[in-house]
Amino acid sequence: MNSTKFEVKFDLTVGGIFTHSLELGGILFILGANGTGKSSLISQLFNYHIHHAKRISAHRQTWFTTNVLDLTPQSRDRFDQEIKFQDQQEKARYIEEHAERKIGVTIFDLINSVTNLDRKIASLVRGGKIQEASKEAETPSPLQVTNELLRLSNIPIEISLEEKQKILARRTNSSDAPYSIAELSDGERSALLIIAAVLTAKPNTLLLIDEPERHLHRSIISSLLTRLFEHRRDCAFIVSTHEVMLPVDNPNANTLLLRTCKYENSRAISWMADLLAPGIPVDDKLKRDLLGSREKIIFVEGTTASLDAPMYSILFPNVSIIPKESCFDVEYAVKSLRDNTNLHWVEAWGIVDNDGRSAENVEHLKNNHVYALSHYSVESLYYHPEIVKKVASRQSEVTGEDATSLYSQAVTDAVSAVRDKHTHLISKAINRSVKRQYSVSFPSEEDIQNKEKIQIEIDIESIRVTENQQIEKLVTNNEFEQLLKHYPLRESGALGKIAQKIGLTKQKYENAVRKLVQEDASTRSFLKQFFDDLPSEINTKSDGGRGQKQSGKDTTAAKQSSE
Repeated sequence: MNSTKFEVKFDLTVGGIFTHSLELGGILFILGANGTGKSSLISQLFNYHIHHAKRISAHRQTWFTTNVLDLTPQSRDRFDQEIKFQDQQEKARYIEEHAERKIGVTIFDLINSVTNLDRKIASLVRGGKIQEASKEAETPSPLQVTNELLRLSNIPIEISLEEKQKILARRTNSSDAPYSIAELSDGERSALLIIAAVLTAKPNTLLLIDEPERHLHRSIISSLLTRLFEHRRDCAFIVSTHEVMLPVDNPNANTLLLRTCKYENSRAISWMADLLAPGIPVDDKLKRDLLGSREKIIFVEGTTASLDAPMYSILFPNVSIIPKESCFDVEYAVKSLRDNTNLHWVEAWGIVDNDGRSAENVEHLKNNHVYALSHYSVESLYYHPEIVKKVASRQSEVTGEDATSLYSQAVTDAVSAVRDKHTHLISKAINRSVKRQYSVSFPSEEDIQNKEKIQIEIDIESIRVTENQQIEKLVTNNEFEQLLKHYPLRESGALGKIAQKIGLTKQKYENAVRKLVQEDASTRSFLKQFFDDLPSEINTKSDGGRGQKQSGKDTTAAKQSSE
């Protein structure tokens, strides 16, 4: 192994050796039914990379006995050596002898990473290096990152470090007093431990996570892991799981399917396995073995880096959001799953941009369970006037500027940018209209068989006049929402102007919007109006036939999805 690659190597039952190189930033999911040797393989890979690996086990203890850190650096290092020795043993796959110590080391490392950063900043200040100290202070501490990951994963708690090295928790957006982390739920504690273990790992570490879904709902663990992968691109990940949709939510990952495992004296010695490269679907048999129940999926346009998936993940937290490149891909995916009787456990929908579609096309898509946004594109969810007002209000609390003035200036500059680019926007609108008229004028089969010539004539000048009049009226009347509804304003510079006037970069503005949507139920409810009947349709569970309401415990995620 060199500093940037980890070899995944094990004996195959059919003869030969399986090998796969995992680079830093790489992800390998290990999927398999019970008894296929997932934990045994994790143990073997851990031992193979013992000096560069960190293991987070499935059967880990998740409860805390105290919220006070009582380890010294010396005892922490001693415990770490004992833990690493125990993790090398064959029985480590089913027994954890130092569970409480492992938790203590994990929490120690989290606190230590925070205090080390504080000490570094203080040292720079005392040395008169104020500029360097300010730059260092811009780096979020591991505790800040932890809270951000908890929030984005629909876990409504915040963690803080108090006097005497106490770690306390508080409900997000609550005035309640903070409480001991020992009082967290199983899932909240598990999420905190996974985050702390990953964030405090040394660079160039192979992180082996065994069945992370053991204590967490899939909608939480999928979002959490995806964001952890992004934060630690200086590490490599191997994740053993029963949850077949985790690889689907991370389409750039490789997936190792374990079919069977051969044991000798209770020790796994070889496996039958298949490696699925990114984009290759998991076979149906394994899906039945691992799922055992229906899954809800929304296919959306774009990629994992687009604006669509992060926003839709917040608005529909109990649903798998899977990006597809185009509208056609979304339609095809939804139809394929709904038409495939072998995939009876999957319920699929689609969301696509409006893109100036005709009412007939919108209705056609809806009949096929694909919903077009009420506005031109996903940017409308981020830059709708009501959302801009709310972000301006939050920003004014930080800067002291008048929120109404911020909003007014932002919209004025945005409309001005539209005016400057109106020729381009009109051309786009004409192009859409011509294509639409051409498609409805396309000859029928009877025309093709019986006519010698077919002429399709489109009055482009008439379309140009109509579009000119419309955009001129909207710009003159400062009707920014209608401009959002009818035109691709991302191509005009208008959206950047809004962020700039609010006092943020475009990326930070969009992050602020997602944070707002995450924290504010009324904002989520407002944005769900953009999706027609989709939210209510998702909340209806089909079981043999459609129409039965979803039942089950009233979890936080379930409540958020119905808001």
